[in-house]
Amino acid sequence: MNDETFKGQWLQIKGKVREQWGKLTNDDLDQVQGRSEQLVGRIEERYGLAKDEARRQVNKWLDEFKTPPVSSGY
Repeated sequence: MNDETFKGQWLQIKGKVREQWGKLTNDDLDQVQGRSEQLVGRIEERYGLAKDEARRQVNKWLDEFKTPPVSSGY
């Protein structure tokens, strides 16, 4: 997901971000405003992670988020 798409869908995915990284506050999410680097910085800060690790987690989550769930066939 590129930054423009991320920013454009921010209101829809904000709740999912909060589910994934529960230590992020509403204020954190309001300040992120759909900017992926801001999200990486907030995760780095709240979880005490290195920037590379925070970026890896965000990228992995974004890859999983944009992949539609596998249908069970029911």
